[in-house]
Amino acid sequence: VLDSQYGMYVWPCAVVLAQYLWAQRGSLRGKRVLEIGAGVSLPGLLAAKCGAEVTLSDSEELPRCLQNCRRSCLLNDLPHLPVLGLTWGRVSPELLSLAPVDFILGSDVFFDPKDFEDILTTVYFLLEKNPHAQFWTTYQVRSADWSIEALLCKWKLKSIRVPLRAFSADKEHLASSSLPGRHTIEMMIISLARSDGT
Repeated sequence: VLDSQYGMYVWPCAVVLAQYLWAQRGSLRGKRVLEIGAGVSLPGLLAAKCGAEVTLSDSEELPRCLQNCRRSCLLNDLPHLPVLGLTWGRVSPELLSLAPVDFILGSDVFFDPKDFEDILTTVYFLLEKNPHAQFWTTYQVRSADWSIEALLCKWKLKSIRVPLRAFSADKEHLASSSLPGRHTIEMMIISLARSDGT
């Protein structure tokens, strides 16, 4: 599984985020969704199947991942979903020309601490352009030393933790996928903090 292009696999966090999307499926129809670090795109594809207008993205530096996104679209009868090369932390013409979004999805994007600030820089940019939007993300707790709290404050973002039991994802197996201990996967919703910090 340890490949230089992690986006070639369905990771457990993608399954948990897909479960959250399924629980929210009634509110997805007609919404504009961007999945960042999409890889095989399970959450984004499910959002599209639930009626959302979805754009998938992964790093422009990882053509195999972008190709994999497109292949996932074809295999799921969604050949017209846009797939963009967006690299975290980089302001590109593709990022600048993105249509408005309601939801940003990211499963297990908080994998390598060296990427955390670039991810939140990109998320902040998108939320500034779309102040009503939210970033729905799942991540696996890999180290007690890894945290994004200071970066959330720096970028004037707030987060709300969503308990897995709230959307029936607090199980050892989900969608026939064996999860690596349900206590190690977390779900949160990130949005812009108000001027008073809340």
